[in-house]
Amino acid sequence: MKLVVSLLIVYLLAACGVESAGTAVTAAALKKQEAEQAKKSMEQFQQKLDQANQQTQLRIEQAAEADK
Repeated sequence: MKLVVSLLIVYLLAACGVESAGTAVTAAALKKQEAEQAKKSMEQFQQKLDQANQQTQLRIEQAAEADK
């Protein structure tokens, strides 16, 4: 009887460990996905910023030519 109870306790503790490990893996996957999305957003923002800077530079050059 003690053996059965001991095995049951070991089984239950192992099951909790598996559940915790599964939860950790899921959380890590979500964090990775969030990081990838943030990286994409940052790259898109950088591209838009570069385009805006190019347009501003072009306007400055056009204004300088118009003043000549």
